[in-house]
Amino acid sequence: MTEQGPVPGIDTSVSHVARIWNYWLGGKDNYPVDREVGDQILGMLPDVARLARASRLFLNRVVWYLAAEAGIRQFIDVGTGLPTVDNTHEVAQRAAPESRIVYVDNDPLVLVHAQALLTSTPEGKTAYIDADLRDPERILAAAADSLDFTRPIALTLMGILEFITDDDEAYGIVRRLLEALPSGSHLAMYDGTNVVHGEASDRIVQVWNESGNAPLKLRTPEQIAGFFEGLEILEPGVVSVTRWRTEVTVGEEPEAVDAFGAVGRKP
Repeated sequence: MTEQGPVPGIDTSVSHVARIWNYWLGGKDNYPVDREVGDQILGMLPDVARLARASRLFLNRVVWYLAAEAGIRQFIDVGTGLPTVDNTHEVAQRAAPESRIVYVDNDPLVLVHAQALLTSTPEGKTAYIDADLRDPERILAAAADSLDFTRPIALTLMGILEFITDDDEAYGIVRRLLEALPSGSHLAMYDGTNVVHGEASDRIVQVWNESGNAPLKLRTPEQIAGFFEGLEILEPGVVSVTRWRTEVTVGEEPEAVDAFGAVGRKP
């Protein structure tokens, strides 16, 4: 995209979370303003690029576990972001070709690229919903066109709840989405924290919120655990995304990043 010029209808004078994230992941779907803000944040804390990559790998490991080990065949991926390597449907259908995935996002740039997310195995299905996380009823109604709500569904909320800065609203949205899912469904999510880098992470949030992007809020691991109320949190619990079921040499532990998450099962 950077070589092709701006996409009509998209404001390239203001940075955007999906495009900054794309830049940190080494993608090309970003503009100078996104790279400027991205570089400013990297200058304050270079570890942010590692956090972006680690968060993506967390999604991959979670989806593989859900499809290959937990037997989940239906996914709702909210806050999809721009297509990159190993998207949810690619990982899930690699493990189980019949998997059905519904992507949800309200970013016009993601909508432009949605066609790349709508490939599927012949046995499975992918769909895209243009909707906001703050409208769970719309998400559920539209997802019902592609998914069977009498069978378990995995709900993934990767790095999206931090943009719902009111805790009560954020918890309420997750409760409403989970209420509609049957027993055996799973919630997988992570949020940003300041556990690892403390004040440096807090300063980055300040820069981010002053850049014109949708404001975000860091949460503690305890607050993140609150999203799993009523669920069976799988081992190893709420941990840095680098430490969720990562294959490591005995006695070693991956270095933590300021993104903590977990997977929980609805009884």
